[in-house]
Amino acid sequence: MSEQLILHTLEFINPAATSRGILHTKPSWMYYFPLENGQIAQTEFSIIPGLSPEYQDERQYARDLQFFIEKCRAFIPLWSKKSFFEDQHYLEFTKDWRAFPSFLFGLELLLFSIQAKGSKQLFDTAFTRKEKQIPINGLVWMGSLSNMRIQAQEKLALGFKTVKIKIGALDWQQELSLLKELRMAAGPELTIRVDANGAFTAENVHEVLNELASLEVHSIEQPIAAGQRQKMSELIINSPIPIALDEELIGLHTLEEKAQNLDLLRPHFIILKPSLHGGFSGVREWITLAEERKISWWLTSALESAIGLSAIVQFGSTYDLTLPQGFGTGAIYRNNFESDLVVEKGCIAWVNGFDRS
Repeated sequence: MSEQLILHTLEFINPAATSRGILHTKPSWMYYFPLENGQIAQTEFSIIPGLSPEYQDERQYARDLQFFIEKCRAFIPLWSKKSFFEDQHYLEFTKDWRAFPSFLFGLELLLFSIQAKGSKQLFDTAFTRKEKQIPINGLVWMGSLSNMRIQAQEKLALGFKTVKIKIGALDWQQELSLLKELRMAAGPELTIRVDANGAFTAENVHEVLNELASLEVHSIEQPIAAGQRQKMSELIINSPIPIALDEELIGLHTLEEKAQNLDLLRPHFIILKPSLHGGFSGVREWITLAEERKISWWLTSALESAIGLSAIVQFGSTYDLTLPQGFGTGAIYRNNFESDLVVEKGCIAWVNGFDRS
């Protein structure tokens, strides 16, 4: 088999409603790299239309991606022979591509796969040895009030101890009523997170935060749109509940930019997505900077296929994770690849680890 770059359009089983619109499909580019042992190293270049900064349309992205692969192809065998995170040649090369986080995500996943000799098991951890599971939050997607209620009830029935609800699409009073129902049904033992995706304004967000505090909500993700740093800073200082940042981190590429952002805003949490926040190397930088400032964090998948999701979960398992993570399961797609992961009572588990044929 020769090298192949293939567009794989993932199809949602149910339309995925976000604050940026409704998604019916999502493109990912799969890259296959033959190895000397006869196995195939595999990776994914995953984007979210309207959010990934390097993506305008499929034609433009495919053209830029092909150019990127051609530029780095000759160095891939060299980088994969050691820890590329500390490889000065790799670090110099990727400086010019930090504005293309999905490119770095895909390249680094490929290097992990080559180092694993094409095995699905990219890291040797307690998780991949099936000695440990990782707690995750159950995600309730935006939808009608009745649909979101059903989703929330399903998460409780499946044993999730942490539930994350996307808010900001419906009338706030409707969403608030759903949160009240959930708190009443599950009691104080349930951890409730909400994700606003920047849906509120600096003027109306204070009422929302106060009402969330009355329900003992754990945290709110990106309450106002990214880019309003002074307003966000004031909000974080005065908020009655912890604030987590996500979109606010997109587009910050250097250590200096990242450090300045954290020093100015001082969020309670940051939420890290490798395909949006600089690949795995970019996420490592964010984690180091956050921990130096005693800012907590968790990892989240970002609509990747089973290939990218497995890599993100395994990468996360190399850390001592203290909070429920935001990993999806890939079950939202009708044409996903075979998964190595399964959810059991609110935790994600590694189920096989066999090599790809």
